[in-house]
Amino acid sequence: MLEVPDFLLKMLEEQYGKEYTEKILNGYKARRKVTLRVNTIKSNMQEIEDIFSKNNIQFKEIPWYKDGLLIENAIEDDIRKLNIYEEGKIYLQSLSSMLPPIILKPKEKEDILDMAAAPGGKTTEIAAISNNMAHITACEINRIRIEKLKYNVEKQGAKSVYIMPKDSRQIDDFFRFDKILLDSPCSGSGTLNLEDNNLEKYFTENLIKKSVKTQETLIRKAIKILKPGGELVYSTCSILKQENEEIVNKILNFPNTEIEPIDFENMDIIPKLPVTIPGTLCVCPTEEYEGFFVAKIRKKSIN
Repeated sequence: MLEVPDFLLKMLEEQYGKEYTEKILNGYKARRKVTLRVNTIKSNMQEIEDIFSKNNIQFKEIPWYKDGLLIENAIEDDIRKLNIYEEGKIYLQSLSSMLPPIILKPKEKEDILDMAAAPGGKTTEIAAISNNMAHITACEINRIRIEKLKYNVEKQGAKSVYIMPKDSRQIDDFFRFDKILLDSPCSGSGTLNLEDNNLEKYFTENLIKKSVKTQETLIRKAIKILKPGGELVYSTCSILKQENEEIVNKILNFPNTEIEPIDFENMDIIPKLPVTIPGTLCVCPTEEYEGFFVAKIRKKSIN
């Protein structure tokens, strides 16, 4: 198993102190359990639990999400062999990545933008939460990832999704959305795999700097095309303040923006890291969770 790069260790200790850094390092070393989401467009929790029980697959329900399950005694390949996977009745997804759509609280008939949509886990989750009746625009620039997004949207039966093959930074400013999910490209500092021999090649200080530039451009565009009174959920799978609170603070300087404190049932059980903006959420990497940051921002109505 590789060691965490020195520059990252220094960043973590400066931001969190030694005690929290130790927890983060233990989270990096843990082998993450399989988690998934029941796709309520095509199935329900009872059907899925019955099938798992018949296949001797042990599971645990997620207290803060009625459609989430943690698998106790199987690997992802075991789950992929089941018909319910092929039929799109379940979606393999990390617990942390299920959080942004829950926090977005999408509703029927709302115009919703997913700014960096591929491979489609959060897009299809938004569709399921809104009973497949929200008007969802899913943006993706990469051609290969667009094909993956199309595949997952179709497989999950998310008929309310329009896929826009475009860099969301280039969306025309006359568009307006009720809600926007910006699950931003990031360094992935919350999801590092210390068994990856290429870690030091791709996880670099330059990657963090490039991510920050992209994140700032994206979040500024998001606020511009968000309707007054609308809400933006900004998330990353990073635990570094450079990509999280510092990005959010750049737009909280605008007079028409404010933090909407994140609050949902049973969120207290989620392992957290300290944040510098009250009302935001940073998840500590563990055996069950990836490191993740989420903030909810409201664009004030103009009187």
